[in-house]
Amino acid sequence: MDFLDAVNQHLSAIGRRDVDGYLATVHPEVSLIMPNGTLLTGLDELAAFHRDWFGDPDWSWELDLRRTATAGDTGIAIFAADYHDLDGKGQPYELSYLLTLVFARDGERWLLLHDQNTLR
Repeated sequence: MDFLDAVNQHLSAIGRRDVDGYLATVHPEVSLIMPNGTLLTGLDELAAFHRDWFGDPDWSWELDLRRTATAGDTGIAIFAADYHDLDGKGQPYELSYLLTLVFARDGERWLLLHDQNTLR
């Protein structure tokens, strides 16, 4: 599988809210930085977060690919993200951020190693 196919497979699993499909695209040493600066590390923390997030039917997002690059066994994809959701009181809110996905090649597969969400 090439790098862009791996990115698309990863994003497709998120779009389907498929936790198992998502985790199949993730490196065991993964890290995730949320827009508020919260750091999650490892498959267990990411699995717990994504089970909750994927269980929320209210969110949607639009992604606009801004850049991809590969260097050896590392690939990066940067997207402009517009995220829509409801808060705990049912009020709509939006976030605009840059989503940076860093993948590492593991044999024939590319796996997500780092996910960075930076408000813009």
